Amino acid sequence: MANLLDLRRRIKSVKNTQQITKAMKMVSAAKLKRAQERAVSARPFAAKMAEVLSGLAAHTDEGFSHPLLDARGDERYLLVLVTADKGLAGAFNANLIKAAQSFIRGHAGQTIELLAVGRKGRDFFRRRDIEIVGEYVGLTGKGRIDYPEALEVAGEIMRRFTEDEGLDKVFIIFNEFRSVMSQRVVVEQLLPVSRVEVEVEDEGGTDAAGRPQTFVDYIYEQPPAEIFSQLLPRLIETQVYRALLESVASEQGARMTAMDSASKNAGDLISSLTLNMNRIRQASITREIIEIVSGASAAT
Repeated sequence: MANLLDLRRRIKSVKNTQQITKAMKMVSAAKLKRAQERAVSARPFAAKMAEVLSGLAAHTDEGFSHPLLDARGDERYLLVLVTADKGLAGAFNANLIKAAQSFIRGHAGQTIELLAVGRKGRDFFRRRDIEIVGEYVGLTGKGRIDYPEALEVAGEIMRRFTEDEGLDKVFIIFNEFRSVMSQRVVVEQLLPVSRVEVEVEDEGGTDAAGRPQTFVDYIYEQPPAEIFSQLLPRLIETQVYRALLESVASEQGARMTAMDSASKNAGDLISSLTLNMNRIRQASITREIIEIVSGASAAT
């Protein structure tokens, strides 16, 4: 049985840990508000840009070609994994790593290379049988992402895809922020940009689900090559920037939740240890009283 001195030391240690977890929770809460605002603000632009460019690509001539648009084979993939630089965020990093492992197992017939954004993903796969062709460490650790940093990552992805003719597809895995308590792992294909053909019956008609449809007819003032050479790189940059913003917001939300849970668990442990310490002290006092009474009785 632990003595009183050991229990007091352990209670003091747990209280110090609780102070740290509470401070980390407050820091994450402050960072979360800003990160959440930036992530939510970036969603409409990123979604609309992807929708418009996919529609534009679907209406180009069959003979039109662009390095970021042309379909390739299905043998070699580049997987961009966005994790955190730090831990203490619950299952945030573990869920991303599990999703990456599941993706690799699901494409066992393909050659997969990894571009790691974040220390946790890089350190995990560095000890596994997968080639890491690039890494970006320190981007998410400060709790915010600047656009030039996203441009650097997106530029490296596009450079590898355009210069390496053997690279067929690029996928990205990141956590999408839903709420403080919830994040969703997303696996998206970045390159080549998909050509989505929107089927419409006629203007003002309905789709198969009975929803109203609007026919969009694009008129090109500039040649398609000039338009896509400007907009397709911007699309990839926007998608990467949005993924990094979502990841930062998700990380802060996960860490805030984990630290809140850790603080509550520390409080429960302190109560349990204090109760145990009081019982031991009471037993010690009772034993001493019995010894005094017994000694007095023996003396008489």
